[in-house]
Amino acid sequence: MADPRGFLVSRAREIPADRSVDERVRDWDEVRACLPLTVEDRSVAARQAGRCMDCGVPFCHFSCPLGNLVPDWNDLARQEHWGDASERLHATNNFPEITGRLCPALCESACVLSITDPAVTIRNIELTIAEEAFARGVIQAQPAQAHSAKRVAVVGSGPAGLAAAQQLTRSGHSVAVFEKADAPGGLLRYGIPEFKMSAAVVDRRVEQMRQEGTAFHLGVDVGVDVTPDELRDRFDAVIIAAGSTVPRDMQVPGRDLRGVIQAMDYLVPATRRVHGLPNEELWDARGQRVVVIGGGDTGSDCVGTAVRQGAASITQLEIMPKPPKSRAAHQPWPVHPQVYKVTSSHQEGGERLYRLATSAFESTDGERVSGVVLDEVAFADGRFAPTSADALRLDADLVILAMGFVGVPADEFARWGLPVDERGRIERDEAFTTCQEGVFVAGDAGRGQSLIVWAIAEGRSVAAAVDEYLSGDTQLHRPITAHTQSMTA
Repeated sequence: MADPRGFLVSRAREIPADRSVDERVRDWDEVRACLPLTVEDRSVAARQAGRCMDCGVPFCHFSCPLGNLVPDWNDLARQEHWGDASERLHATNNFPEITGRLCPALCESACVLSITDPAVTIRNIELTIAEEAFARGVIQAQPAQAHSAKRVAVVGSGPAGLAAAQQLTRSGHSVAVFEKADAPGGLLRYGIPEFKMSAAVVDRRVEQMRQEGTAFHLGVDVGVDVTPDELRDRFDAVIIAAGSTVPRDMQVPGRDLRGVIQAMDYLVPATRRVHGLPNEELWDARGQRVVVIGGGDTGSDCVGTAVRQGAASITQLEIMPKPPKSRAAHQPWPVHPQVYKVTSSHQEGGERLYRLATSAFESTDGERVSGVVLDEVAFADGRFAPTSADALRLDADLVILAMGFVGVPADEFARWGLPVDERGRIERDEAFTTCQEGVFVAGDAGRGQSLIVWAIAEGRSVAAAVDEYLSGDTQLHRPITAHTQSMTA
């Protein structure tokens, strides 16, 4: 530890400020203008890194699915040795510039300093290291020094698929990524709004991967344009990293009304329009009374998108009670707690309501939604029950369902001969292998809906499993097994 008194001298938690609300809601640029980094950005990160206590048992390391070496690169960042810090950071994480923007920072919840003081701003330090390394030209393509004769297909180019592909390409295998969209990245590309993470961040990494030798086949729907049997015949191993794509729905009266849509049917076309790309159907919130059902990050993304489109009003609904502002007694350190969170989108507008369940959608013309009928509820005996006989009503022209995902489409993977469990996950063992020889599963398709950091961890781990399957041994980093359970899951 370079500064053994750093956490005593710098007690405050510092993060560079986002752009002002008035400025950022007028465009689709990232909320935080972190490109390029300023001298103050680097100074803030270095000061915060100096607060790290280099704990004998680094719980930040334990809480991260990737096993990031947080104290190591904090020490290097404190000294502003950005190149060395980047090398240590990339030892466990292929895409720190992505997790530095999007990860909920499980590591910070487990920071030992947070027992008495605000946690070290680990996520911001991670982002600063990655962006400074890019700016200095430290991050370069790493083509394999020797090549095997083995070929691997990766189905899906989300964070799990990209991480697996990069690891295996660098190990010398020939890797082809199949993506049904017109650009790589999965939901990182179009499911994450531009104001949260620019597509240029994904493009930069994809270009590095192309220089390393990874091939991308875009606009290819596996199962339609190419059959599973064809993939198995052409490749020595196949990794399915297609994500959890079936959205959670609700069956209430009026669900089929026009204007009641799923979050991805709203976010993806909106982001494509920002990129100047064509859409089959675009839902524009301009002048609309918008209701977002679901209180998570996807719901927050819908709020920020509706703000920028010029919605007349925005209301976000959550069935659960409003979380506390600090840790609840049943979620002690180092567990990642459920606490009240105000995202950048919440700062920009809209109202948030809690303990409300949707009982029906109404229409004045029988075709398009005009209102949402709600019941106040409480959670008891494992179920939600109404607490009042009087229903509430909200006017609505556009209702967005942002309630998460329930798994993969079972019928599609039946064509692979792959069973899907009761939670919508493709069945696999601890080595990410399926009942089909040479077919592996990673990411949300096997784990169920989860975090980006878990997807990257699964991608790195399945790459190690595939490398061992093809070569008999592996030197690749394997942060988890398929059945890893964690307090931070």
